[in-house]
Amino acid sequence: MKLVLVGLNHRTAPVEVRERLAFPEDRLPDALSALRQEFGCEEALILSTCNRVEVIAHPEDGCLRTDRLIQFLYDFHHLQPPCLEPYLYSLSERETVRHVFRVASSLDSMVVGEPQILGQLKRAYTLASGAGSSGLLLNSLMHRAFHVAKRVRTETKISNSAVSVSYVAVELARKILGDLSNRTILIVGAGKMSELAAKHLIKSGISNVFVTNRTPAKAEEMAARFHGVALPFENLLSHFALADIAIVSTAAEGYVLRRPDMQRVVRERRHRPLFLIDISVPRNIDPAINDVEEVFLYDIDDMQSVIQANLEERRKEAESAEAIIAEEVEAYARRAATRNAGSLISALRGRLEEICLSELEKNRNGFSAEEYARAQKMLRTTAHRLAHPIILQLKNPDGNLNRYQHEVDFIKKVFDLEEEE
Repeated sequence: MKLVLVGLNHRTAPVEVRERLAFPEDRLPDALSALRQEFGCEEALILSTCNRVEVIAHPEDGCLRTDRLIQFLYDFHHLQPPCLEPYLYSLSERETVRHVFRVASSLDSMVVGEPQILGQLKRAYTLASGAGSSGLLLNSLMHRAFHVAKRVRTETKISNSAVSVSYVAVELARKILGDLSNRTILIVGAGKMSELAAKHLIKSGISNVFVTNRTPAKAEEMAARFHGVALPFENLLSHFALADIAIVSTAAEGYVLRRPDMQRVVRERRHRPLFLIDISVPRNIDPAINDVEEVFLYDIDDMQSVIQANLEERRKEAESAEAIIAEEVEAYARRAATRNAGSLISALRGRLEEICLSELEKNRNGFSAEEYARAQKMLRTTAHRLAHPIILQLKNPDGNLNRYQHEVDFIKKVFDLEEEE
């Protein structure tokens, strides 16, 4: 396979190291060009995200050294050795394939099962292809990685459970209210977390948005972003009667909503269900409100409990995903080895034919045209028969050439063979 990988990620390096090694997208063509022209890579791809920087390459001379890739990282980012050494990992051949399959399938992500990494890997591949640095090996690896990621996504439930406050809010809202189309959301407070949660809920079909905040200008600004309506904070209690979902996140030090208030709201709502999300710390909603019929209150700890349960579910699904990865790596290695076998057999037969026929050519004048043709056919058959026991001796029981790679290399050297790609 002749593939190598050098990189670091969120587990091996802190953010201050990762950001020093990040590749801006507009500099990737130059980086890929340097890998090919100055660092001996026939093919190369760079994956650079907030959580990882990895260089995958096929060395020009087939040598599986990784020190050239490490030196490239130092040179391109104007860093001095050995500052990166504690954080880098190096992989080659089969381990590179396994790692790429796991990355594509989001098994190596900070949040297992998150979908963003596959899109980032596809983008890295598109840029490598556009820069002319992706050839037969990387094309084969990337397309198989995308296939493996799809298998993991469809054959396991690794991405099914929400693992962020925003997505949990959507998941719970659907469980409580069913279809979110034509529902109304009230955003109390204009903080980042409430805005993010609201954004995901609105994407799920909510059509009416109300925003209220102690600072009217902030309410109006957020309402404009969501094409909603800003409401005065002084009439806060009456606003709850309008909503099906309310996200509360203010800087208030006490409760802005208590049980007697909510009992009055429920009567005004004619007992329609109301989903309350309190992501304030300290809490803004009296937990006793959970006892009011048709009111469903979740605070930040409740949301985290759901997230932890969902993470545990993803961890269980990851075991099934790892089995798929192991199966796919084995299949990929078999295909690569089979390609190598066919290539070596063809090259060896060709070389033996060349040796035999060159001797015949030296004595061509001693044969008639018919005799010469018969001799050619006989010598070709002889060359194939000579090659057969050599290849047979090298093969594994499954017909591949993995086990005796040093003998394979020896045969190539003795007969000066160059395999076809």
